[in-house]
Amino acid sequence: MASATRPRVRPLSPHLSIWRWRVNMTVSILHRATGNAMAFGAVVLFLWWLIAAATGPAAYATFYAVATGWFGILVGVGLTWVFFQHMMSGIRHLVMDTGAALEVHASQNFATLTIVGSLVLTALTWAAILLTKGV
Repeated sequence: MASATRPRVRPLSPHLSIWRWRVNMTVSILHRATGNAMAFGAVVLFLWWLIAAATGPAAYATFYAVATGWFGILVGVGLTWVFFQHMMSGIRHLVMDTGAALEVHASQNFATLTIVGSLVLTALTWAAILLTKGV
């Protein structure tokens, strides 16, 4: 029975004392977050472009200036990484759905490869864009 001066102390769930953060958990959370970010980013950018194009040359010039400026490139790099991270994680899930790479060590290595792969693909994509002066 808890006294009036001392609050009742409830036990913590046992998993909190033995649970450790792993890279495959990070990739799982990133998969959900990047899916949402892609959907939100695509809708917002498409609507802004559509409204700017329908409003007139001045509005479109503003859109184009922001999209090709440092902030637009930063958003573009972010959305590119989001796309590649979600794609690599989807490939990981597809492979694991076949029954492969389900061992703990293999799963963690595969999860690490999705993060590294998405970063490499993003860097290569933007290197190609910037080197060909596409922006």
